[in-house]
Amino acid sequence: MSLLPRTAEEFSSAEYWEKFFKKRGEKAFEWYGDYNKLCGVLHKYIKVTDKVLVVGCGNSELSEQLYDVGYKHLMNIDISETVVTHMSQRNAERRPGLLFHQVDATQTPYEDVSYQAALDKGTLDAMASQEEGVLAGKMLTEVSRVLCVGGRYICVTLAQESVIRLAVEHFVQLGWAVRLHCLQEERGAEEEDSFALPIFVLVCTKFRQPMPMPILEMCIGDDGAPVRHTQVNELLSSVREYQAYSVLRKRLRTSTDPGSNLSLTLCHVKTGLPRYTLTVQDCPPGAKVPRSNQFAIFIVPQGSETAWLYSSVEGRKQLAASANFRRLVIVLMHRNQEYTDMQAVQSELSPVVMDLAPPCMPTNQQVPFLSVGGDLGWREDVSRGVSRLSGEYCVENVRGEDGELYRRLVFLSNVALVQSESRLVSSNTASSQRKNKKKVKTAVTSPPPLSVDSGFLCCAHHEVMVAGLTVLGVGMPQNKDVPVSVLLVGLGGGGLPQFLRDFVPNVSIEVVELDPVVLEVAKEWFGFRPDDHLTVTVGDGLERICALEEEGGHFFDVIMFDVDSKDSSLGMSCPPAAFVETPILQKVFDLLTARGLFMLNLVCRDPALRKTVLERVRSMFPSVLSRKMAEEINEVLLCCREQKDTAHILPSLSQAAKNLQSTLCSDRTQTKCRPHIDIAEMLKDLKVE
Repeated sequence: MSLLPRTAEEFSSAEYWEKFFKKRGEKAFEWYGDYNKLCGVLHKYIKVTDKVLVVGCGNSELSEQLYDVGYKHLMNIDISETVVTHMSQRNAERRPGLLFHQVDATQTPYEDVSYQAALDKGTLDAMASQEEGVLAGKMLTEVSRVLCVGGRYICVTLAQESVIRLAVEHFVQLGWAVRLHCLQEERGAEEEDSFALPIFVLVCTKFRQPMPMPILEMCIGDDGAPVRHTQVNELLSSVREYQAYSVLRKRLRTSTDPGSNLSLTLCHVKTGLPRYTLTVQDCPPGAKVPRSNQFAIFIVPQGSETAWLYSSVEGRKQLAASANFRRLVIVLMHRNQEYTDMQAVQSELSPVVMDLAPPCMPTNQQVPFLSVGGDLGWREDVSRGVSRLSGEYCVENVRGEDGELYRRLVFLSNVALVQSESRLVSSNTASSQRKNKKKVKTAVTSPPPLSVDSGFLCCAHHEVMVAGLTVLGVGMPQNKDVPVSVLLVGLGGGGLPQFLRDFVPNVSIEVVELDPVVLEVAKEWFGFRPDDHLTVTVGDGLERICALEEEGGHFFDVIMFDVDSKDSSLGMSCPPAAFVETPILQKVFDLLTARGLFMLNLVCRDPALRKTVLERVRSMFPSVLSRKMAEEINEVLLCCREQKDTAHILPSLSQAAKNLQSTLCSDRTQTKCRPHIDIAEMLKDLKVE
């Protein structure tokens, strides 16, 4: 397999292990894997002629099976007299050369460098849990002593983190090479319960001189290509991922759950970078699904992964319902990765996807790959950087499903969220085309330069905010010369404030933006151009509001909050919770003119928290309207400082919408872009809160 799994769900090791051992109880030790499962890796590292010390042999059949295939130099030791007596008697006749001695593995009687291999099946796991690993440490020291140069300690383990860390760190300190093999269960080899952890085989090789740099490698299967790690924690992290993947795979092969929203990330085997994220969506119980429609893979085009249909739980459910398969796996491709074509992606995923098949599906059944338009889409990085406040970001051009080009700002800490988006248009003018008429070759071979279409608002909530100006009376004939002052907290790419400046008459805008890097990105990549009517204050929005209110004499007709939260622990991603506390809402109220309007972009997945926010807003503002975005979590609250006649406010906006539409589309500006907005449509689903 050329892809490494990395589960998106957190794998809680301590909790899982507690359940695991309770479930396993007193079962025989062969659940660490029998000879048939282990023979490939054991034969790779232990020669038939090697002297082998089997540490803590117990009543396992492994030594007997190795003896039967030619390994005649096996010394089995165990601290239990009962076990040693039983195993000696059991093998006296058939295997007279198979030796069993009662020996404490922490203090053996054997000479230094007297064995070529030490084989441990589960003993390390048992000893590491006693006396905080002291016994296990003594046992590993003894193993190190009796092994000769080039000798190997081969440990079959379930790789509980405390256990595997103890062993790996022990041998790294000695300068040995450390390699782990993950032996995943075969497809179809179902366990009788839901606990299905993979078996790991730890192979530690002794060198004559300690290695100056640690050699840490992970292999999948008996002969998988080793993946090198530089730190112990990296290796242990890889172990956890495979354990979690095994649990996930088992869960998917034995049950279906439409509400589970299980997902995992597949990483490139060489670079370790995320390459695909797979989300499993099952159909609800009782759904009428054709017998042939058991399982399908849906490839999301590049550039479309943040669309509601693919990024939200509700959207994925809708996609699965329309596809009408018992199980649909939705595949997202990652930034900074190259993909040749759809056929290459299918070939890369094909060896992996059957791990995620629904229960009882034959392993040889054909799995269809679905997509939109049949291609991979298109995405191009144009800039990357780091913000001290927001972390890594990228500016990218993408082709939308409508065929248009868009530019996006995405912070890589939350790749599912587009921070800002603008539509791109060719910036060639007729005059420049005439001027360069003779340069036919250049015109044909060079792509036309692109610029941001300032008349197009990519975000529906921005369109609603613009349309919300009708509540203020903007565009009405009697208000045509009345100035409009706006305070906007949150710049992003600058699309909203630029639209207001370019198309709303007599407007003046102050934008408050916390992150200076965002301002620079807006200027360089999104065509943002401040002027006398559009100014930017770099600083904290809350502090700016408090300062303005303290100074007095500052009154705005419109105050807009369009700022996201960095705290993902809350059920509200926009705005930060502090922005909707009652003291701040009071200051916003005081900063508004008598006719003033407060606009809030609210993104809240927690119904109880949303209710609390609404109660605070309603207690401060006498009239509140809301507009929910179709197929999005966003909603815009329009909060009026003065009391409105709620029975007549919505019908009265019809004429106001026509007037504002006419005003925006007037020929008074110098801009070459025209506004693309339907005011009446944006007001259609307003409701009174």
